[in-house]
Amino acid sequence: MQVTFLGTGTSQGVPVIACPCPICTSADQRDKRLRTSVMIEVAGKKFVIDSGPDFRQQMLRYNPVDDVRALIFTHEHKDHIAGLDDVRAYNFIFKKFFDVYATPRVWSAIRREFPYIFEEPKYPGVPLINEHQITNAPFQIDDVTFIPVEVSHFKMPVLGFRVGDFVYITDAKTVSEEERQKIRGCKVLVINALRIEDHISHFTFQEAIDFVADIKPEIAYFTHISHQLGVHTEIESILPSHIRLAYDGLVIEI
Repeated sequence: MQVTFLGTGTSQGVPVIACPCPICTSADQRDKRLRTSVMIEVAGKKFVIDSGPDFRQQMLRYNPVDDVRALIFTHEHKDHIAGLDDVRAYNFIFKKFFDVYATPRVWSAIRREFPYIFEEPKYPGVPLINEHQITNAPFQIDDVTFIPVEVSHFKMPVLGFRVGDFVYITDAKTVSEEERQKIRGCKVLVINALRIEDHISHFTFQEAIDFVADIKPEIAYFTHISHQLGVHTEIESILPSHIRLAYDGLVIEI
């Protein structure tokens, strides 16, 4: 299995224009973070989790021309679904509908945000998608099994996913013991770590470290990183040896 981090940032705490903060002025490309998304390749098939506003840029940068088997959504916030419109390029190039997986709650939001996708007769050129409903129960896409892990993002349910020994969770603030049991025994854990200060709906830096200590993976990567966390080199220097900051374009083999 190969995992590519398409984006590791968040809209939280990010200036809308360039500013003299340490992140904006950093020369380290690891501090240049697009919105959080990941691509998993298993047996030659690629799956993308979340398509935020930067989806088109991420695909051109990290997956030019290659097909994507399916898009899977964690939750309905705009920084995770806003790029759905850009799947139309895959319709055009590969001459097929695009498979999208989400919970009923997320599908309701998608229908509100992209009503033109679902109108009949279809307007020429709109995204063509196959709607797949998922719940907090394992599901398969071809021969690849995805195990959802439900976490709480303040009061919003968000799905993380386990694929083999890899677990990907974003936008978590609390994770029940029942859901933690789905994660235990994994080799690689990706978890959100927004900033140092407390936040109502995201793990802080220390909360993420504590979560890793409880799960005990072989290695963990932090994602969904805001400007407020700090620059890559400084933050990674204070992390335990088995925890790393993810960055856009990082590729890991599992």
